[in-house]
Amino acid sequence: MKVVFFEDVEGTAHVGDIKDVKNGFARNFLLPRNIAGPASKDNLQRANSLAQKEARRQEKLDIEARKVTGRLDNYSLTFEAKVGETGRLFGSVTNRDIAEKINAATDLGIDPHIVLLHEPIRELGTRTVVIRFTRNVSAEVTVEVVPDEASKPVVAKFLAEQAAHAEAERQALARAAAERAATLAAEGESGDEESEEE
Repeated sequence: MKVVFFEDVEGTAHVGDIKDVKNGFARNFLLPRNIAGPASKDNLQRANSLAQKEARRQEKLDIEARKVTGRLDNYSLTFEAKVGETGRLFGSVTNRDIAEKINAATDLGIDPHIVLLHEPIRELGTRTVVIRFTRNVSAEVTVEVVPDEASKPVVAKFLAEQAAHAEAERQALARAAAERAATLAAEGESGDEESEEE
């Protein structure tokens, strides 16, 4: 069924969009809630008017959001966390933690829902996290997770074990490559001897 949208539907359409949707979705969800209507001339005019109004509203939101994103340029946060012997955190750093830390430092009033963190941070390191203020305006902040004082010896031991393991693997690969080269060289020499005998 072809419908025109009167409201934004996350992941489906924006105000004024004309889309073909499944009949059940239209009849059971969109039409009863007046989110969309059949693509008639009157509904198209209504949707066009709503789309223009929404565009003006969105532009105002974008202007306000750009003021805030300017304050977050090159912004970085550091979290100290307790770390286990496997190098993973006890607990995690979530979008709520990030929003609270920014709000405590800047008084911006950032909602945790606009901090786009696909899953909580459970490992040490630095990563970039996107904060989406509107559909058109977002900012990136750098989040670094470091071990707390009590965890530093555990992390040092873990990193030393990882480095030793990586070195052992490197040496094993180098030995295997040397053995392979020696085998190929020996095969080459025996082939030369056979051709001389002929």
